[in-house]
Amino acid sequence: MNKFAIVLAAGKGTRMKSALPKVLHQVAGKSMLAHVLTSVSEVEIAKNVVIVGHEADRVIATLPKRTQFVKQVEQLGTGHAVRIAADLLANEDGATLVIAGDTPLITGQTLEALFDYHFAQNATATILTAIAPNPTGYGRIIRDENGSVEKIVEQKDANDFEKSITEINTGTYIFDNKSLFKALNEITTDNAQGEYYLTDVIEIFKKAGQTVAAHILDDFDESLGVNDRVALSQAELTMRKRINHQHMVNGVTLIDPATTYIDSEVTIGEETVIEANVTIKGNTFIGKNVLITNGSRIENSEIHSNCEVRNSTVEESRMSVGSNVGPYAHLRPGTVLSEEVHVGNFVEIKGSTLGKGTKAGHLTYIGNATVGEKVNFGAGTITANFDGKNKFNTEIDDFAFIGSNSTIIAPLHIGKNALTAAGSVVTEDVPDEAVEIGRGKQVNKLGRAKKMPHYRGQ
Repeated sequence: MNKFAIVLAAGKGTRMKSALPKVLHQVAGKSMLAHVLTSVSEVEIAKNVVIVGHEADRVIATLPKRTQFVKQVEQLGTGHAVRIAADLLANEDGATLVIAGDTPLITGQTLEALFDYHFAQNATATILTAIAPNPTGYGRIIRDENGSVEKIVEQKDANDFEKSITEINTGTYIFDNKSLFKALNEITTDNAQGEYYLTDVIEIFKKAGQTVAAHILDDFDESLGVNDRVALSQAELTMRKRINHQHMVNGVTLIDPATTYIDSEVTIGEETVIEANVTIKGNTFIGKNVLITNGSRIENSEIHSNCEVRNSTVEESRMSVGSNVGPYAHLRPGTVLSEEVHVGNFVEIKGSTLGKGTKAGHLTYIGNATVGEKVNFGAGTITANFDGKNKFNTEIDDFAFIGSNSTIIAPLHIGKNALTAAGSVVTEDVPDEAVEIGRGKQVNKLGRAKKMPHYRGQ
């Protein structure tokens, strides 16, 4: 039987108090809507429709290619939101999943199990329910004396007895598709909110003698719908626990998982060790046997096997096998370290490639440079690559030795096996195997110190 999906992503989310549409707020580095779409994609869906409304263009811009969408111009309730997908789905035979775009913790496995249960019960509608420790704010599942679902009552419409019920509606359903759209034409706005409730179709099905089933979630956390920043933080905590647990199961050592922040798209190899207070964000790849120490931050980068990142920041950069950075180093976007490169204390590199075995031990800035193999940078070296308007490139060939406190004024080229003397200001190309001395001649004025303000006598 064909499976379809409708993802509700039209709401403003006023309780978020944000200019950003609610479904675009991020959990573990990915929008809530993207999490939901990922889970839906794990089920074999024939047609997936996203209902957009508030800030529709911003939401549409985040959708995967070939995702269909419909704009809800007026937000008149969940029933109305589903009904406007009629042109795309109403005539289809099959079962339709309806899920909110602000439920980032729900998994593909749960959705697959929900479909299986729906088909096994031969139901017209199946509600995903959960037992809530505190059901306040949720719609309640009302069952008859036989345990069958009778109706769903929203919090604002519930009486005292109904409010005491702990089985709640998670807002995720599966419906017989044609029956769903037929029933949606019968619902009204006769309720406390003056909206078209999707849940009202349940009573319509019951009155028609059709089967309404309910599948109870094993993990209540998956049911979390995010309506404010407090719930967003709860989703973040739960998602990060889930992510960290999976990495540890896969052979990664997390010294303190509670203070390790890893986004959902990060890949990490076996035998890697990550110390406390580490943040790894975006689409980052980390290979095997990598050490990342306390306080490091890595974003959208590749760190290959046997590397070390010691209390440093790595952004949109690549570290090849056996390279190491830190402590207190900063790899800025566009940096590529070849194999066995060493970048040490307080070294900043931007938009540069360093060849195999090159070393920059401390207090150095390398920007817009192409550096060969086994080049040595002395302390205090600077590539002066910016004149206030334009960036210029520096080329340094294999085995060059850059003396401490050299200032390299780009654009220029330093040849193979060349050497710059410590304290030099390099303004012209240096040929292969040449020694460059770019500093004024030292002059000692004997006895003159006695006349200087600093002098304190012997």
